[in-house]
Amino acid sequence: MAAEQKVQTKLIHQLEKAGYYVIKLSVTNKTGIPDIIAIPKNSDVEFIEVKAPGKKPAPLQEYRHKELRNHGLKVSVHDGTEQYIVRER
Repeated sequence: MAAEQKVQTKLIHQLEKAGYYVIKLSVTNKTGIPDIIAIPKNSDVEFIEVKAPGKKPAPLQEYRHKELRNHGLKVSVHDGTEQYIVRER
């Protein structure tokens, strides 16, 4: 295991033990984005699953949605059949 990988693995375990929901990014549409997203419980973070019109999330996606909701985070599924309401911050 490479040195950076060891540091990353140790950090992820520490964050999860402290109650964070941790996401390791391997692919992103933004270059230069950090490797890990660490989200504390009940954060003002929103996860949006995008599906084709009329399609539903796969069982693994549903499981992840449940994990995120259990962590106090907002998760929604958007299939384009209704207008998505963007909340200004």
